[in-house]
Amino acid sequence: MIEIDIPGFDRLTLEHLVMDYNGTLAMDGAIHLGVREDLRCLAKSFKLHVLTADTHGLAALQLEGLPVSLTIIPGEAQAETKLEYVRDLGADRVVAIGNGRNDRLMLEAAALGIAVIQKEGASGAAIRSADVFTTSVLDAIDLLKHPLRLIATLRS
Repeated sequence: MIEIDIPGFDRLTLEHLVMDYNGTLAMDGAIHLGVREDLRCLAKSFKLHVLTADTHGLAALQLEGLPVSLTIIPGEAQAETKLEYVRDLGADRVVAIGNGRNDRLMLEAAALGIAVIQKEGASGAAIRSADVFTTSVLDAIDLLKHPLRLIATLRS
């Protein structure tokens, strides 16, 4: 868990990290270089959750041995399924990271929503729903490893 007081934004007590897989942690089904190590590091502070429709069918294999809870979601109502998952955890204790249109509701509901724009692109709806966006999932993760950076970005 991390706690951070962001003047003019909120006092955050974050316990859960909910992440999209394809387009966020992975490209074309393969996890980005450096993500495995970062997830191991984040597991010291957060309970890690990965939600995916698993377009390429590789998520379980790619995440094997990592301290994450993997949930494969159905093809229908993906945005609503991700939103319900975040709400069930307690949205006020969740940071969410995603890039897709189906991530927009969880990014908006989470106490902290981070959209990433990488080689697979990002949905405009996801970007509009997020509190912060980065150009790399590693940069998004670094914000959580160095939470004082969030103060500089989000304070008003």
